[in-house]
Amino acid sequence: MSRPRDSSVHRRRAAILHDSFELGILLKGVHAVLELIGALLLRLMRPESLSRLVRLLTQNELSEDPRDLLANLILRASEHYSVSTQHFGVLYLLSHGIVKLVLVILLWRRKLWAYPAGIVVLLVFIGYQILRWTGTHSLFLLLLSLFDAAMIWLTFVEYRRLRSDPWKRNHAR
Repeated sequence: MSRPRDSSVHRRRAAILHDSFELGILLKGVHAVLELIGALLLRLMRPESLSRLVRLLTQNELSEDPRDLLANLILRASEHYSVSTQHFGVLYLLSHGIVKLVLVILLWRRKLWAYPAGIVVLLVFIGYQILRWTGTHSLFLLLLSLFDAAMIWLTFVEYRRLRSDPWKRNHAR
């Protein structure tokens, strides 16, 4: 008697994991598109223009509180923004965006070889993000790394599910 209930619980758990995986790759796709847009905007904005814009945006806050931590951090970062920083930022965002977008499309189309490739790419991203985190202690990098780790696990679970049932793999969206 407990057999059907166990099967039902297993199916619900599998459905939740599958839906989580799909939501995760959707979010990765949105993030990839935002990185590509960011690369384009970064490429179009000269360092002097960015510095003027940041001064304009932080001017009011700093006039009220000259010690405002966030405004001062943003202002200092914009002062160190150079053409070489711009080129690095564009290259970084463009490469990340393209790689993620291609992987998202391949995973969405259920290309079996893309699952292990996606896991490797996410491991590389996590390694780089953790390396950057050691210098910046950025909460965003830490959260992004945790999200990527969750996506690795969900990708692995989805890969196992598709390998175990060829019908699921062959009936892509």
